[in-house]
Order: sequence, then structure tokens, then C-alpha cells
Amino acid sequence: MHSFQTFNELKLPAVLSRALDSMAFKAPTPIQAASIPPAIEGKDILGTAQTGTGKTGAFGIPLQRFLHSQDSKQALVLAPTRELAAQILDVLTQMAKGSQFKGLLVVGGESFSKQAEIFFRGCDFIVATPGRLNDHLRENTMHLNNIGMLILDEVDRMLDMGFAPQIKQILKFLPKERQTMVFSATLPPEVKTIAESFLKTPVRVSIGHTHQPAPKVKEETVHTTTTEKNGLLLKELEKREGKIIIFAKTQNRSERLAKVLQDKDHKVVLLHGGRTQGQRKQALMKFRGGSHRIMVATDLAGRGIDVEDIEHVINYDPPQSREDYIHRIGRTGRFGKEGRALNFLVPTDLNGEQVVTGKKAKPRVVFKSRRPRFQTRRG
Repeated sequence: MHSFQTFNELKLPAVLSRALDSMAFKAPTPIQAASIPPAIEGKDILGTAQTGTGKTGAFGIPLQRFLHSQDSKQALVLAPTRELAAQILDVLTQMAKGSQFKGLLVVGGESFSKQAEIFFRGCDFIVATPGRLNDHLRENTMHLNNIGMLILDEVDRMLDMGFAPQIKQILKFLPKERQTMVFSATLPPEVKTIAESFLKTPVRVSIGHTHQPAPKVKEETVHTTTTEKNGLLLKELEKREGKIIIFAKTQNRSERLAKVLQDKDHKVVLLHGGRTQGQRKQALMKFRGGSHRIMVATDLAGRGIDVEDIEHVINYDPPQSREDYIHRIGRTGRFGKEGRALNFLVPTDLNGEQVVTGKKAKPRVVFKSRRPRFQTRRG
């Protein structure tokens, strides 16, 4: 089967087609058009594409079709963060509307015993973080004997977070006869090596330049000083409309920054790894719903954010790597929409400048009396 133009060409089960129609799936995105046909044929997939290109649909549709065609088989999706896992489960549940398929979320911060109870009552697809799933396997409260399809989403981030040992352990519990799909925003050599170790002659799908920002993201860089950052940020927030994510490099800095903004009467939610699952859910609900238009987040927490219509990403602190930078600003400019990314750089942060520009940075002097200097470019 070759690339397709509409989902009707796939001859999907009627109940799945109706669910996709209700979700406004009309024409496939490039990653979906390239990945779904070989996935439906049962082939392993190694796919790379930027955030916001429809990767969940690229594996979600083959997953649902697999469940329709396989009696008593289950599917397992691994994701790096609780938030991303929850969002994937939500999409898969919508796709399963009208069928009897049931999903299970297996993440930390939720009742361990309840997850085990739901598993043994029966479920068709599991979306899990590697750490919590390993806990269940170790305690023998879950088994993976019936898994016929395995999907690893954002595998580059999972490896960055140190999940390689947990992933390898999970693989030991899986049947050798299975279909496996791996999706990643970037594919450095170490990620490619480990991914290919559990794929069988995969179909390689690569969409766009994964080391470059999405084409409709307009990037701006401000050279300023540490002492002037907060004042400049407050001015920028007054000028900008719509949803905004601000990234800080640590939990403490994100908390201090959120308080600065709240003291100036901005409605702000906070998302970092130290928040409870309830706090994280509430923050995402407020941000999605629009009652709070600003989110302050760290890289780890921000990785799981899948919120539509984010107009601005502000890097209060630059990330440590170019890959993280692409992931951050990939929160905006999604699905062909316009987006803007603003970066604050201080003279001492040469690595930050190199990460943002993709070029080797030179020492820069910024005098206190000097006005902040803006640079603008489109990704």
C-alpha cells in the first residue's frame, strides 16, 4: 500500500472511520501518510518528525485497526511523561468510540492497586510510563503475554531521561512475535542504535528537518542581562496575546518566576516534575480551558504538553541542547499554524546562544545601560 490522500482509502472498520470523522480526521499529515500504510501491513516502523505533526494519529490508527483484526491481543504504548501518556490515552479512547475496546493508563501518581485491578478486569490497550510499568512487572501485578503491538513514542526523550534500563527490562516480558513502532522527534546515533536493536527490518520514515524549527515558527532573540530579565519579560507579556509557555531551567527557578508573574496579577499555572499528579492535571486543565493563559514549565514537564493554539513560547532560560530547543518551540507553530518563540540570552551563556542559533557563539558584552537588542528570524 502506498501513501494515501484520505482516510477512506484505508478501508478501515466502519466504527473506526466514524470515530475518525467525529475527531475531524480528514486528510493525513505527512507522517501519517508515510507511516500508516506500512504499519497496517504489519511492518515495524522507525519514524522521525517534529512535534505537532500528527505522530499520535500515525500510530493510533494502526493500533486501533490491529485491535479490530486480532482477537485477544493487546497493544502497549510507552511514553516518557505522565502528561504525554494521558494525552495519548485520551486520543486512543476517542478513536475507540463505538467499539468495545478499553484503555488503561499506567503512570506514577495514580493508585497502583487500581491500575492492577483494571488490568485484570480486562483492557485492550495500555499507555504507560516505563517506570510505573516496571513496578507492576516486578510486583507481578501485570503481565505482557498478550501484547501484539508495541509503540514507543518520543523515544529520544525516554533515553534522555534515563529510561533505557527500564525499556530493556520491559522488552524481556514481551512476546518476540510482535509488531513494533518507534517514533522520535530526533534521531541521534545512540537513539538509532537502541531503537534498531528491538525493531525487525523497519520501514524508515523521516518527515522534515528534525534539527530545525517548524517553518512557521518566527524566532526572536533578546540579548539582555540577568537583572533586566524579569522587567523585560513583564513588558513582553503585556504585548503578547494568546496562550504562552515560559520555560525555566530548574524547578526552583520556575517557582520563583511564577510567583513574580502572579504578583503582577498574571494568571499563571506551574508545571514541573515536583508537582503532584493532581496539581499537574489541574494546571493543564486551566491552561487548556483558557482561564490561565500563561504556563511556566521545566523541560521535563513541558515535554508532555499537548495543547492546541499555543501562540508563544518564551525561553526565559535556554535549554541545554539543540534537540531540547526544537522540542520547546515545537509547542507552537503546530499543524501549519503560525507561532512565535522568544529567547532571552545573557552574555555569559555561550552554550545557550549556540543552542538557540545552531552556530558557535562568541563572547558578548552587554552594558547595563544598553537597551536589549532583538534579533528575529523565521525557522
